[in-house]
Parts: sequence; structure tokens; C-alpha cells
Amino acid sequence: MDIIQALILGIVQGLTEFLPVSSSAHLVFVPEIMGIQSSLAFDTILHVGTLVAVVGYFWNDILHMLKSFFFSLMDIPKGQFMKGIREDKFKKLAWFVIIGTIPAGLAGVLLKDFFEGLFNNIPAVGLFLIITGFLLWGSERVSKSVTKKTSLENMSLKSSIIIGVFQALAIAPGISRSGATISAGLFLGLERELAARYSFLLSIPAILGAALVQAKDITSLDMTTTVAIAGFIAAAITGYLAIKILLKLIKERNLMIFAYYCWIVGTVALILSLVVFK
Repeated sequence: MDIIQALILGIVQGLTEFLPVSSSAHLVFVPEIMGIQSSLAFDTILHVGTLVAVVGYFWNDILHMLKSFFFSLMDIPKGQFMKGIREDKFKKLAWFVIIGTIPAGLAGVLLKDFFEGLFNNIPAVGLFLIITGFLLWGSERVSKSVTKKTSLENMSLKSSIIIGVFQALAIAPGISRSGATISAGLFLGLERELAARYSFLLSIPAILGAALVQAKDITSLDMTTTVAIAGFIAAAITGYLAIKILLKLIKERNLMIFAYYCWIVGTVALILSLVVFK
């Protein structure tokens, strides 16, 4: 793999990790189209790049969540750190991120072989992309019909668990992690920006966990350091931009453009799997 190919894969990973179009599907398709062989080690580096992007974008939220969570465990009175609802909000958000991560963690451990087998199944990836499109389409219709949307203050523990289950399903390539979790939030009537924000924060332990599990593979990296760094930087920069774009879109418009994209790419993948990749 040369530096241009690494940059392309980094850009693809950065954009598709947070835009609801499934990064795992694109990391299956794009190397196939480019005629190159990616590796688990390089994919791990790209995932770390997107982790840097989401942590950098939500750094203030993360810092408040960690401090609020830590002081709540230490049983320090609210007034000594934050005042009123602001501390409660971040403490609640921290707990919901932890709880929402559990389903994906369990699925990743218990169904590891099943999910890994899907990465070599292009028809399945195409079908899952089409399903992602329907999730986005359906959630947008439901969101429009909800007149009084749920804020973080009124968000329930049950909602965090349901969104976590959707994230677990998104381990399958083609089911977009951000698409599934944001759609779940919209189905549950959450405020649109909250659904996206919670989805992004929920991605941090998921990406971190996957990167730690695959960290041992980095030792088998079959490319130069320069090429690996190029992919990492490309993933981090484009990931940051993708978060910014999606938050703006979900607040001001809708996600239907991504539903159409998933339907088109998924259908093309199904056709190509029958004609080219059979």
C-alpha cells in the first residue's frame, strides 16, 4: 500500500465512521475496488484516528462527564464541583454511556466469530446497508411525528439500553453504527441533536474497545511508518469534519440523503456480488 492509497482509506474511514453509511462496509468495498489488500493492523490505526477525532470534538463534554462521574463516586456534594442540573446532566450522561456500551461489549465477545465471518460476505454487507437506509428513513418519519421530544433530563435508562442494543447490531458490516444509534434515538423520540450527540459519545468506548482488542495486530503492520501516519491523520481530520457536518445536518435538515446513499450502494453491492465477486 502506498501513501495515496493510505490517504484514501483514511478519508473513507474518517467520513464513514460518523456519517451514517457504515465504515465497515466501505472498508470492505473500497480496498476491493482499488485492488489492494488492507490489513487488520492498518484498520486499527484508522480506528484510532477516528477515536482522536471524536474525543477532540467532544473534549469538554468528556471532561465534565469524567469529573462529574468521579466526584459522584467519591460522594462529594454537588456544590463543590458543579451547581444544580449541570452536574446532574453530565453525571447522567456518563452513566448512560457506560450502560449503553454493555450490549455491544457482550455481543462483540459472545458473537465474535459470527460477525467476523460477515466481513467476507459481500451480499450480506449490501443487504445490511439497505437495512441501514430503511432505519434512517423510518426514524426520520417517526421523528417528524413526535411533537414533544425527549431531552436529556427526561431520557430514561431504558432508552440508553435500547440504543446500546442497536449499537451492538451495528457490529455487523453494513449496519452503520452512527446510523443505527441515531435512528434508535429518533425512534424513541429524543431531541434530534441529543440523539446524535449521545451516539457520538457512545462511539468512544466502542472504538476504544475495538482498538484495544486489535492492538496486538499493529505489530504485524506491513507498511512504512509514513504510510501508516498518513492514514491516521486523514482519518482523524475527516472524522472531525464528519461529526461537525452530521450535527449540523441533523439539527437543521434531515438524514434522508444518507438513506438514499445506503440504498444505492447496498443495491450496487448486491448486483456486483452476483456478477463480479461471485
